Amino acid sequence: MLTVNTTRPACRAGRISRVETMTLGTDWRNFSFVRIYTDEGIVGVGEITHPYRGRQVCSLVEEMARRHLVGADPFDIEEIWLRMYQGDFMRGGDMAGNAVSGVDQALYDIKGRALGVPVYQLLGGACRDRIPTYANGWYTGGRSPEAFAQKAKETVARGYHALKFDPFGTGLWELGRTERNLSLGIVEAVRDAVGPDVEIFIEGHARLTVHEAVRVGIELQKYDVGWFEEPMPITHVAEYLQVRDKTSVPIAGGEHCTDRFAMRPYFDHDAVHIIQPDVCIAGGFTELRKIAAIAEMHGMMVAPHNSNSPFCTTASVHVDLGMTNFKIQETFDDLMEPYVFDALKGVLPVKGGYIDIPTEPGLGITLVDEVFAEHPPRETFWNMWQDGWEDRKARPTV
Repeated sequence: MLTVNTTRPACRAGRISRVETMTLGTDWRNFSFVRIYTDEGIVGVGEITHPYRGRQVCSLVEEMARRHLVGADPFDIEEIWLRMYQGDFMRGGDMAGNAVSGVDQALYDIKGRALGVPVYQLLGGACRDRIPTYANGWYTGGRSPEAFAQKAKETVARGYHALKFDPFGTGLWELGRTERNLSLGIVEAVRDAVGPDVEIFIEGHARLTVHEAVRVGIELQKYDVGWFEEPMPITHVAEYLQVRDKTSVPIAGGEHCTDRFAMRPYFDHDAVHIIQPDVCIAGGFTELRKIAAIAEMHGMMVAPHNSNSPFCTTASVHVDLGMTNFKIQETFDDLMEPYVFDALKGVLPVKGGYIDIPTEPGLGITLVDEVFAEHPPRETFWNMWQDGWEDRKARPTV
C-alpha cells in the first residue's frame, strides 16, 4: 500500500507520468500550483500556495512526486494520500499540508476530467443550488471607523451579504484602552454602515490573551456579529472554552490545521461553534470531507477558510456543495489583479455574493503558462504585525 503499484491495470486516465509546479506573483502573495500529467494526456491541477514558504513547498511536491506519484494510478486517491502522509512520516506541518492538499485536488481534477463530470459529483453531489460567500481583504486603507465604514458600504454594493475584518491593528495579547475603544469603534461603524441584515464576522488572528478575548467577546455581543474568529493562539485551543462560555458570540477557528488529527483538540474540547478547514492546507478534498463529518458529530458548522487565489475559491466550492453542515465560503477574489483571472482560466466568478454550481469536468481550470511567465514570483513579506498591514500589499524583503 505504501509503494507505487504498477501491476494493477491502470484506470482510463492512465498513470501519472510527470509532475511540475509553477508560481504566479501578485501584490497579495505568490500563488503556487501543482500540475500532474498522465500518460493518457489528461492534466490535473491543484493549489499549493504558502504565504511565506512557496519555494520550499514547490520543492517538497517535486520530491514527493518522485517518491510517491510517478507511475501511480491517479484514481487511487485515498491510497496516494496515505502514501504521501504516512510514507513521508508526516506529523503535521504547514508545508506538508499544502503539498498533500494540492496533489489531492489535482488527482480529483484528473478523475473528473477522465469521467466527464465536475469534481463535486465525485464528492457526494450537491446539497444546495449555490454557495454563499463572504468578502475578506476589502478593508484596505486607513484604520479608522470612517474608512472601514466606507469600504464596507462599497463591498456590500458589489452584492456581498457578509463581510469579515480584523479591527485590532497590530494588537497583541492585551489591548490598551485606546486601542480597544478604537477596535470596537470600527466594529460599530461597520455595523451602522451596512445595517442589520448584513452578516459581519470578526477576525482575531490569534492575537489575544484569555481575559482580553473574553472582554472583547462580551463587547462584540452588542453588534450582533456572526462569529469571533481565532480570538487566541492556536496553541491555546483548550482555553477557547473560557471565551465560548462567557459570550453569546459564536467562536470560529481551525484554519491552520493540516489534517483531521491536527483538528482533534477543537473537537475534543468542543472549542468552537464553527470549524474552518482550508482545502489548500488541511489535506484537500479527501480530508475536508472527513473533517466536516467529524464536525457534524459535534454539532459544528463548517465555514472553509480561503486566503489564497481564485483557484482555491473554486476548489472550495466543489467540496462545499456536498457538506450537509456547510455555512459560508470565504473569498479574497475581489482583491486580485485582473491578470490573475487570465492566469487561472475557468475559475468560478462571485456574482451577487454567491457562486453557482460548476458545470465543467474536473475543476474546469487551466493554468495559462504565458501569464505566469509575465508575472514571476516576488521576494516579499506581508507582515500583519506592522502598521498599515490592512493595505494587503506584500512589502519587498531586504
